[in-house]
Amino acid sequence: MTGALLDLAGVIVIAVGTLVATAAFVYRFVRRRQLTDVYTPYRQGVGRAILLGLEFLVAGDIIRTVAISPTFQSVGVLAGVVAVRTFLSMSLQVELEGRWPWQSKDPQVPR
Repeated sequence: MTGALLDLAGVIVIAVGTLVATAAFVYRFVRRRQLTDVYTPYRQGVGRAILLGLEFLVAGDIIRTVAISPTFQSVGVLAGVVAVRTFLSMSLQVELEGRWPWQSKDPQVPR
């Protein structure tokens, strides 16, 4: 039951986040009339919504797998799902920030 609620929360976060980003996009576009000025913030808003929603979905998968009697097969499936979602999260983060998660935000400061 808890896993399903987290799945629902993840879907709601993605949907609401995308709607909010779209509303902000339309508002900015109407004010500026320059697509190039508003496109990047729109993509970043949608990307953030997807990233947060994916966190909820992964948590739901983990809880469902642990709550039901865990078998090697269910844990293996969970590992595959988490690996795919982790790859998606990292890809989205690179797309949003233009750097790997372990890289410094300041290009002058080595890590």
